[in-house]
Amino acid sequence: MALRLAEAKARAVALRSPDALVIGSDQVASCEGVRLDKPGTHDNAVRQLTAMSGKTASFDTAVVVMDTKSGKQGARVVPCRVTFRSLSREQIEIYLRRELPYDCAGSAKADGLGIALIARIETEDPTSLIGLPLIALTELLADAGFSVLG
Repeated sequence: MALRLAEAKARAVALRSPDALVIGSDQVASCEGVRLDKPGTHDNAVRQLTAMSGKTASFDTAVVVMDTKSGKQGARVVPCRVTFRSLSREQIEIYLRRELPYDCAGSAKADGLGIALIARIETEDPTSLIGLPLIALTELLADAGFSVLG
């Protein structure tokens, strides 16, 4: 699903950019087989974080690089497993009041205060957890003929 969403984003931009390298990315989160969307509300975020407390969730992040001139495309999906600390209701409330992560899948912003919720992260690309796997992106750009370092 993450790959399909990333491709759709890239295609939408590619329609308006006839001579460009277009990047699309998206992330899908789940815990124990239940998909974790963006919570949107405080109550939904409390439910998500309570459900993930002491458990391991999966965050799969896809990145697509589309060359609109040649029509070539490269894509990667980078899995990330995140083990959450056991969280009290009070810790969850404090976190949500301070961070307001209602637009983040799983209600946890690892690039902010959400890192305090996490006990362990397992991934080949740590930037994938924040929504754009930069190691994979650098490789895809190189495959497309674009060197990040010039």
